[in-house]
Amino acid sequence: MSLVAGSYERFIWGFTLHPQSLTLTPLFSYPSHLSLIKTVALSGSVVASGGSDDTIHLYNLAAASSLGSLNHHSATVTALSFYAPPHLSFPRNLVSADAAGSLSIFDADGFVHLKSLSVHRNAVNDLALHPSGKLALTVGRDECLAIVNLVRGRRSFCCRLGKEASLVRFDAAGDRFFMATEEKVSVHEAEDARLLLELECSKRVLCAAPARNGLLYTGGEDRNITAWDVKSGKAAYSLEEAHNTRVKGIVVLTDSDGATGDDDPYLLASASSDGIIRVWDVRMAATEKPNPLAECKTQSRLTCLAGSCLKVKRPQAGKSKPKVEDQTMED
Repeated sequence: MSLVAGSYERFIWGFTLHPQSLTLTPLFSYPSHLSLIKTVALSGSVVASGGSDDTIHLYNLAAASSLGSLNHHSATVTALSFYAPPHLSFPRNLVSADAAGSLSIFDADGFVHLKSLSVHRNAVNDLALHPSGKLALTVGRDECLAIVNLVRGRRSFCCRLGKEASLVRFDAAGDRFFMATEEKVSVHEAEDARLLLELECSKRVLCAAPARNGLLYTGGEDRNITAWDVKSGKAAYSLEEAHNTRVKGIVVLTDSDGATGDDDPYLLASASSDGIIRVWDVRMAATEKPNPLAECKTQSRLTCLAGSCLKVKRPQAGKSKPKVEDQTMED
């Protein structure tokens, strides 16, 4: 299992979680961007990070090495997402969005730029890819929700929300999607965007992660991690005071294709702006105040977190790691 985090201090951090010993082992840390990292994405052994220097950096997690950079954006890269078909270990596409309202599509084989298009009049706050890889949802500072047809490479739908949404996510099956607006999370039918219910959180929601068992995990300024039953709209349980400061990232550590046979994932990772990453056994939440199974202090202000169940080998001692700034990916 692997975790990748980005920080205000422009460092990207990579860790592997050993299921037996439940320890977080550092894989690498790079000052990869010229300024703060806004978003990270992880698929298999491929990592992408986007920052306020308008650049996307790419990494090979298994080798702890750089794959180069992409320079197709003219504004802060605000969101990244990989599309990887279930039968492939390597992603097929990378989709990115920026603070100018544009979205870019890349072929992950060589990271060739396929197309860029304008989807919002202002910054894109977040994007979510449907599990089919055929469409993406975006929310922006223009208080709009947009649907992008990734097959044709064009925006197919846009509607005004009335409020600015900061986050959007599909559930694991792609039947529903979730939008966060301040302290509320709305649950929608994916087919027609019909509102099903709203989740009332105590404070602003900053991150969310859906699980295959029908739960949605949220975190934010209340410093808690809450598991929501998206059918009833009620909180199933909560990890109270999971961090001392606001929660900036949540990852459900389960195989994307269900290869472990575990329909009820119990390992959860979280990152906070105080620089601490923690791994939790959520089964303990129902009986007692849980303690983290593993913890790592990065000594930086974390902004985002991504994870994968890929088992990554640590680089051999004595082998130097290439600097990310030394390589540039070209079309």
